Amino acid sequence: MTNTPSTPPTSAAPVTVIGLGPMGQAMSRALLEAGHPVTVWNRTPRRADALVEAGARRADSPREAVETTDLTLLSLTDYRAMHDILDGTTSVLAGRTLVNLSSDTPAATRDAAAWAASHGASFLTGGLMVPAPMLGTERAYAFYSGDEEAFAAHRATLARIAAPRFLGADPDRAQLMYQAHLDVFLTTLAGFAHATALAGSAGITAQEFLPEVMQLFRAIPEMIAPDGIEALGARIDAEEHPGEGSSVTMMGATADHVHAASTVVGIDTTLSGAVQGHYRRAIADGGGAEGWTRIISGIRAPRPTA
Repeated sequence: MTNTPSTPPTSAAPVTVIGLGPMGQAMSRALLEAGHPVTVWNRTPRRADALVEAGARRADSPREAVETTDLTLLSLTDYRAMHDILDGTTSVLAGRTLVNLSSDTPAATRDAAAWAASHGASFLTGGLMVPAPMLGTERAYAFYSGDEEAFAAHRATLARIAAPRFLGADPDRAQLMYQAHLDVFLTTLAGFAHATALAGSAGITAQEFLPEVMQLFRAIPEMIAPDGIEALGARIDAEEHPGEGSSVTMMGATADHVHAASTVVGIDTTLSGAVQGHYRRAIADGGGAEGWTRIISGIRAPRPTA
C-alpha cells in the first residue's frame, strides 16, 4: 500500500477510527490511501505508531478523537467496549455520526442506537464481510443499517473501505445479516473439521481429503438450487418445500448414517447430532415428504427444553 497523498482531495472528508486491531488498521490504511485525513485512537497507543508514520493523526483521548471529525468508525471487540470508551465523550456527540462495526447481539445494537440518539448523534450499525487484508479492494463489501440520512451523507467515505449495502432503518438488520453470514462461515468450517476427523479415522489424511471434498463444496449451489439461488429463496419465503430428489426423509436418513458413523469411530458427535436433530424434528412435524428446506420451520420455532 502507498502512503497518503501529500495533498488530499477536498472531497475526502476527515474520519476518525477508534479501535486499531487488524480491521481498524486496515480501514485506516484504506482511508489514508484514498486521501482522507484520518484521526486514530486506541487503548494501547503503540498500535497507532505505523498509521501515524503513514500519515494518520494520533488523538490523545477518545474525546479528542471524536470531536476532531464528523464521522467516527468504531472497530472494537463488542458494543460494551464502545460504551467504555465513549461514555466520557457524550457532550461532543451531538451532530456527529457513529458507525459501529463491532459484533454483538441485536439487543446491544438497539441499545447503542438509542444511546447515540439520546446524545444527539446519528448511528449506523455496520458489518464488514471480508477479512482485514481484503478491505479497500474490489472484493470488499459491507452491510449497514440505521440512520439513512447519515448513511447517504457518508456513503462515499464508507465506500473507500468496502462497497456499502444499506439494509434499512432498523439498526438490527445489518447486525443480523452479519451474524447470519458468520453462521454460514463457522458452520461450514465446523463441517470441514468434523468431516476431516471422520475421514481421518480411516487413515485418510487431511492433505488427501480436503482437495476431494472441495469438489463437493463447489458443486453445492447447483445441487441445492438448479434453477438459481433467487428461486430457492422465493420458495422458502413462500414456505414451499418441494421434496423431489431430496426429501427430508431421505436427507434425514443420511444424517442418521453420518451420526452413526461418527459414533462408531469415536469422534465428537455434537455437530452430527445437531444436524440429525433438525431432520428428525421436521419428520416428527409431518414434513418427511417435503424438501430439505423444511427444517427451517423447526429452526425458527424451537421446542422448549425441559
